[in-house]
Amino acid sequence: MENKYLKLEDLEVYQIARELSRSIWNIYNSLNSEMKYIFGRQYITAVDSIGANVAEGYGRYHFLDKAKFYYNARASLFESKHWTNLLYEREILSEKDQSDLINKLDFLNAKLNNLIKITIKNK
Repeated sequence: MENKYLKLEDLEVYQIARELSRSIWNIYNSLNSEMKYIFGRQYITAVDSIGANVAEGYGRYHFLDKAKFYYNARASLFESKHWTNLLYEREILSEKDQSDLINKLDFLNAKLNNLIKITIKNK
């Protein structure tokens, strides 16, 4: 019997969030100990929280419960944009890396907004 439901790993929004986590992990690993302590941990936590909240929301039954976690994912996304821009301002990220990451975060934001709309509409 074929499963008619998408697995979490099949959701594009989750795939993009995981891809961002891998990218930010590489940046985090390139930081020295002091930079990791000052803002690296907060940055990696914010980015990882996007995918984690999508996963938790996906596992919830009620549409409002799902939407709450998707909204939390979006809030973490905006925090991630903050850290990305801050690292660029402090000359830790190149302009290209910052631009690429912001573009991915903006794309993910649009996908998250669509997921939230669909979740609430399908109540």
